[in-house]
Amino acid sequence: MKNNNHSLINPLGKGNKTQNKHFYAQMITVFKAFKTQPKTMLMVSIETGILRANICRYVAKWRMNDSIHLVKQGYCKVSKHRSGYYSTNPDLFPTIDEPLKVVKS
Repeated sequence: MKNNNHSLINPLGKGNKTQNKHFYAQMITVFKAFKTQPKTMLMVSIETGILRANICRYVAKWRMNDSIHLVKQGYCKVSKHRSGYYSTNPDLFPTIDEPLKVVKS
């Protein structure tokens, strides 16, 4: 009988397995980077070397699953522009009663 373990890595059945393992490994790296402390997508991109476009795609997917939350709004330490700080750490997720923090610096 054929083993279908690749469905976890390649849910759509498109592309080759090697490429999908690469993106899966990227997703794990990005998830861990957001877990350490709240960061902007640009900060994670520079830290991990992963393209920001890929990080944006992962964040959009995780937001639909409630795996990542916007923790605060502030100025990015890298770009000096107003950005959202995201975290995958459930302890840092804002509660419904708690308003979004705005950091001015």
